[in-house]
Amino acid sequence: MNISRRFLGAALAAVAATSLALPAAAQTSTQALSSESVIESIKEEGVIRIGLSLFTPWSMRDLNGDLVGFELDVGRKLAEDMGVEVEFVPTSWDGIIPALVSGNFDVIISGMSITPQRNLTINFSNPYAYSGMTILSNQSLTDGMSLEEYNSPDVTFAARRGATPAAVIATIFPEANILLFDEDGAATQEVLNGNAHATMASEPTPSTEARRYPDTLHVPFTETFQANGEAFAMRKGDPDALNYFNNWIARQWRTGWLQERNDFWFRGNDWEDQVAQ
Repeated sequence: MNISRRFLGAALAAVAATSLALPAAAQTSTQALSSESVIESIKEEGVIRIGLSLFTPWSMRDLNGDLVGFELDVGRKLAEDMGVEVEFVPTSWDGIIPALVSGNFDVIISGMSITPQRNLTINFSNPYAYSGMTILSNQSLTDGMSLEEYNSPDVTFAARRGATPAAVIATIFPEANILLFDEDGAATQEVLNGNAHATMASEPTPSTEARRYPDTLHVPFTETFQANGEAFAMRKGDPDALNYFNNWIARQWRTGWLQERNDFWFRGNDWEDQVAQ
């Protein structure tokens, strides 16, 4: 009987010790994950490095050569709220995800659409913007054409290499030809010059370009493609960063700050005389 009691006591003690050890282990694991988060390195270094690619009106050069645009407002506000400095790292679009994974910067804030293919390599925050894409065409080359007629070997599209419009064009218009460029502006210029029938881009770029060159360019259809939302992109395995960025974005939507900045850059044109054309 005494032996049984001793065994029972030992068993209870082991259970109690295990119960105490589990929370301690969980706390240690949580602390380890937190210390590895990019949020901690940003706080320690006092600067957040943001990767972006130049395209209107997300991020552009003004007449003095300084970076301006919706992304710049978002990045500066984010840094201010974190109590750190901000460093923007302009990067070619087709190399921006590898550069993030390699640690060249902390986060991508560059109008990147959420796609399952990208999500295999990186994590996305909740959307901080929503912009559908429309077709911008050369009027003389496409006059009277239906949307279905754009899907032809006789039609050439221009698009930015590695960007969502290029993939959407290839999916919706598989018979058409595609010329790929490093910048949205180069794709638009091909359409303006008559070397391509059309391009596709997120609004307000197509409508802005059509207003700028009304005798040559137009937005022929009301259809909007892929209005999935744009998000911050970050390296995988960082729940702290995902949590912080999601909470920050949610707060900016609630306060109306994101909507106000979005309306300024995407619905107005007060900024156009400040930007190099």
